[in-house]
Amino acid sequence: MADVNVHLALCQRLLDADAKPVTSHPGHAGTRVLRTSTSAHGDVVVKIHRSLERHHQEVHAYRTWVPALGDRAPRLLAITDDPPAIVITAVAGAALTERQLDLEAEQSAYRQAGQLLKTLHAAGPPRLEPDWTAWLADRAEYWIHRAGDRITAARRAELRAHMRALRDLAPLPALPCHLDFMPRNMIYGDDGVVRLIDFEHTRYDLPARDLVRLATRVWPHRPDLRASFLDAYGQLSAVVNEVLEHCAPLDFLTSSAQHAHRP
Repeated sequence: MADVNVHLALCQRLLDADAKPVTSHPGHAGTRVLRTSTSAHGDVVVKIHRSLERHHQEVHAYRTWVPALGDRAPRLLAITDDPPAIVITAVAGAALTERQLDLEAEQSAYRQAGQLLKTLHAAGPPRLEPDWTAWLADRAEYWIHRAGDRITAARRAELRAHMRALRDLAPLPALPCHLDFMPRNMIYGDDGVVRLIDFEHTRYDLPARDLVRLATRVWPHRPDLRASFLDAYGQLSAVVNEVLEHCAPLDFLTSSAQHAHRP
């Protein structure tokens, strides 16, 4: 109840003094969320970030790249740094993971997701500096150290070999990336339209990294959804497939280490 009161007070201070709570959600990895109703904007979402870094990252994304998605994403309505929070328009519908869709609707949803990601990746000019392959190699060392003895020496050697191979592909252009591009962040509306949410990880990175979790967790079992997605996103080049191959072990390591550190 305390969290609800904090979120509601923020919404009343920043947007609408008569705002009323609708539903609360524990969010993901420490981020807290409340849906409220307002007179001027309808239902809105109040989101308190777990860190200033995530807060500034999401605010920047909403101001810089998210507008390219038009009505396929929430709009930023208000911000505050104390506490680090935003108020955004609510998106009607349910996460793709919670929808029971027929085959045609599911394939359409993934085709729309491919178009959304293509649009996001095109929302800013390509950058070659800094060297993102070197940055990822450094991050791999961080996660190897954090994982400690939970991974074998062979797994560490394998990951380092993938990072060396990734660096051999440099220079690779970086684009605006979502970096949590999963069905849980794809909202399927009653109108059959897919909208994208949760931009707190969004930043410049290698665009193939937005495809890693789909390529490793969804597409192996559903090649039809891969075909639908790529029909809109575009076919993957040989280099992108190589980046996927080298980044997949890093994604597995970071996901495993994060899960192990949660209380």
